[in-house]
Amino acid sequence: MIKNKRVFVFFVLYFVLFGQNNIIKQKQVVDGVAAQVENYIILKSDLIQLVKMSALQSRINPQTNPEAFVRLQKNIIKQMVDQKIILEMAALDSVTVDEKEVTASLEQQVSNIVSQSGGEKKAEEMLGQSLKSFKREFWFDMQDRMISERYQQQLLSRIAVSREGVFGFYSEFQDSLPIVPSVVLLRHLLIKPSPSVESKKNAYSFLDSLRSLVVGGASFALLAKKHSADPGSSVEGGSLGFVNRGSFVKPFEQVAFSQPIGFVSQPVETEFGYHLIETLEKKGDKIKVRHILIQAKVNKEDERRAFNLALSLKDSSKTLKDYMGFVKRYSDDKSSSSSGGSLGWIDPKNYPVQEIGQAIKYVDLSACSPPINSSLGFHLLWVEKIKPGGKPTLKTHWSEIEEMALNYKKMKWYDSWIADARKNFYIYVNEGK
Repeated sequence: MIKNKRVFVFFVLYFVLFGQNNIIKQKQVVDGVAAQVENYIILKSDLIQLVKMSALQSRINPQTNPEAFVRLQKNIIKQMVDQKIILEMAALDSVTVDEKEVTASLEQQVSNIVSQSGGEKKAEEMLGQSLKSFKREFWFDMQDRMISERYQQQLLSRIAVSREGVFGFYSEFQDSLPIVPSVVLLRHLLIKPSPSVESKKNAYSFLDSLRSLVVGGASFALLAKKHSADPGSSVEGGSLGFVNRGSFVKPFEQVAFSQPIGFVSQPVETEFGYHLIETLEKKGDKIKVRHILIQAKVNKEDERRAFNLALSLKDSSKTLKDYMGFVKRYSDDKSSSSSGGSLGWIDPKNYPVQEIGQAIKYVDLSACSPPINSSLGFHLLWVEKIKPGGKPTLKTHWSEIEEMALNYKKMKWYDSWIADARKNFYIYVNEGK
């Protein structure tokens, strides 16, 4: 009889499918039982697939490092068994996810695969099967993953660490705690060089000429491959595949969903440039489209104009209040402009915009920086606070130590819970090679 226990799922088995340049082709062959949890069978073929994909992610070569590969296999099968136990416990607590949520999440994941692999055909080659087949086979795995994640989210608040717990954790582990990086509390103002009116007219006219060719019988796909500035879709003749409503920017989506199937739009302007949009199929809130993107060219004069604007704003930003006012009025980063350009606490050494990370050490505290050029445009930085790194101390790094203590408590709790939970299930693991 299974006991009705609630659990924080510290570890959730994630399928390593995304961010890879290569995925080993797999044949779905039922070749025996790898493990069993109650009446649920884990097939060797599924185990092998996950192990190989995880080995790719971890860069473990079974030929040159067989010991590490064996350890990886044992770890993954344990994780697969544990996940089935977690799902059983989630079912007892009536944790479910809506089918539409599963489908939407899967579509997004597949879209990521297509984008990162360079098109639908290449994605299918790497997956070793059609996208349709992959979606069908992976749907229930996605559902399981989402249920596990939801169970985790629901129970996360039940685990907390007290002030005394933080002190105790620090006292026990202070000599072995990892070095904490130096971080800064950062704001930024972004000025993007805007193409001139003439450049925009030229881009529009060129795209309009492509539309005339398509209407006259020319191949949309060939023109997309030759001219489109969207590298993710151009190799596939401009195809974006099936996408859910809400995935596109508004001007693009409005045209794509409103026009008849087979119709090629007039040039549509978005923040990315000008698009020709052809609607191929519609299925409720899902649509299959292809497009050609043409971007107006930015010249040296456009860059000079943007730099001069950034420089004038720098000279006028005498106080943080001045700076934040300019951010809200002028910044082209709409995701941060409403919060005065706040980027929160960042680690300069690991910030994705390298130019910003490299420049921070030269920026004066509580003062606007000179314009910093990146591929995004010109940035004006404002460093509000600096938190030094090094060996963590309670006085300087309380929040970091508190997070470490909380994570440690979650790990200990989970290890104890899963050990107890395993006693309530019939578990068989095939130790044979």
